[in-house]
Amino acid sequence: MKKKISPRNSSSFSRRVYAVVTKIPRGKVMTYKEVAAAAGSPRAYRGVGTLMSKNYNPKIPCHRVVRSDGKIGDYNRGGMHRKIKLLREEGYSF
Repeated sequence: MKKKISPRNSSSFSRRVYAVVTKIPRGKVMTYKEVAAAAGSPRAYRGVGTLMSKNYNPKIPCHRVVRSDGKIGDYNRGGMHRKIKLLREEGYSF
């Protein structure tokens, strides 16, 4: 069984990351690096990726966080193709 992470039982860094990701508007994306910087830990982009891979809270739109190299990255709730579909449905242009 996968461990669910929620803002209530997480670290300060996690709460800051979740707060940033929650504010990403529909049709927009941020990179893992941008999220880390906005959360006050600019070098913790891998930590952001780890948090997003363990997020199963539908209120935290982790599909809106992408890689800095222009690739979409993976998605823990259906893979990369599902992530692309969700972003397109929200109006994001590739």
